[in-house]
Amino acid sequence: MFRTLILNKKLMVYTLFAVSFLFYGLDYILLGSAKELTIWFLGNLAFLPIYVIIVTLMIERVLKERERQAVMRKLNMVIGVFFSEVGNRLLKELFTYVVSSSDLKQHLLVNGTWKDQGFFTALEFLQKSDIKINSSCCDMLALKRYLVEKRGFLVSLLENQNLLEHEEFTDLLWAVFHLVEELEARETFVSMPQSDIDHINGDIKRVFGHLSCEWVLYMKHLKQDYPYLFSLAVRLNPMIDSPDPAVY
Repeated sequence: MFRTLILNKKLMVYTLFAVSFLFYGLDYILLGSAKELTIWFLGNLAFLPIYVIIVTLMIERVLKERERQAVMRKLNMVIGVFFSEVGNRLLKELFTYVVSSSDLKQHLLVNGTWKDQGFFTALEFLQKSDIKINSSCCDMLALKRYLVEKRGFLVSLLENQNLLEHEEFTDLLWAVFHLVEELEARETFVSMPQSDIDHINGDIKRVFGHLSCEWVLYMKHLKQDYPYLFSLAVRLNPMIDSPDPAVY
């Protein structure tokens, strides 16, 4: 096979040389000027390195873009597993910690009619909003148990080298890990000083900020590339009070 490949390359080179000589021969026969032919040949030969540079850069850019797209497809698969196993429920759980969450909910009620502008508007709202967190009226012990239970799965995600290409998702994982450590370090959440409550609120706010933005981007990805998965994700939207997988 390797020998056949070499022979094919040699044949292609000889063929190209033959075609080039043929056209130069026709040009000489028709115009009959060896001087002009030599000038054109030298001009093309002088410009050849520039041709090579341009073609090389174009091919390199195309290859890099294809490689980037392949990495992003793999990353989106990992992100999809994350939301299926942890992210969707965690988003729903943390949403109960958000103060005055009704306005936020309206901006995250993704549906099948959303276009790119809808996702952009939702992201812009999340990035500009100063979300307030109040953990004093929520069951932090249940949140702690859930996150500790999922720690092994979260650790396995960090073993994926492709995550290094997605800084935002990596930041989300680190924020979740930090929240797990903070909650696990406390045996009880009763009679906590206000300073400690504020600290936990800040950790939850960080996780919710990263998580909600990544969720919107993931939903946008599903809408563009996997409409059938997007349909189910819309029906199971964590922002819906009583999600129903049934299609009506």
